[in-house]
Amino acid sequence: MLPRYLVPLALLATTFAASAADAPEINRPTGSPQANGATHTLRQIPEACARLEGTFSGDAAQPYRFNVVRTSEQCQPRSGFVDFDKAQPSAAKGWKLNDVIRVPSAACPSQQAVVSVWRLPVDKKPELDGQGQSRIYLEDAKKQAAAGKTAQVPMFAAKAEVQGKACR
Repeated sequence: MLPRYLVPLALLATTFAASAADAPEINRPTGSPQANGATHTLRQIPEACARLEGTFSGDAAQPYRFNVVRTSEQCQPRSGFVDFDKAQPSAAKGWKLNDVIRVPSAACPSQQAVVSVWRLPVDKKPELDGQGQSRIYLEDAKKQAAAGKTAQVPMFAAKAEVQGKACR
């Protein structure tokens, strides 16, 4: 049996652990209000060659449009970006809540877009050669791909939703 003074400490520790798991890896302030029709960059993810963009539409049926845009055709991604609904990221599946981006609407201050970005890390560290570099040789990579043994890469998924009351 726990002494009476330890019970509140145990409850506090459990509450802290649960809130730490829900906290995003990146903490950022709420963004500046955005006007209807103005496309704005929410975040860039260079390792996935992706940029997250959003636009407030002013349409009650779909008040916010969210897109993932490739940054450059020449960019070689070191991680992937997957559809949120297909991946269904969660901490139980090994995903980490990476970022929560909040952007208020300039036309309707009671509404804000909330974009959740999730990251699936890869536990395997790359093998280093004698010079301390991680190298990928084309012929070896082709053989591995043909055998279905491609290396895992980190993955990202994002979802946008609108919170708050709609304005008329």
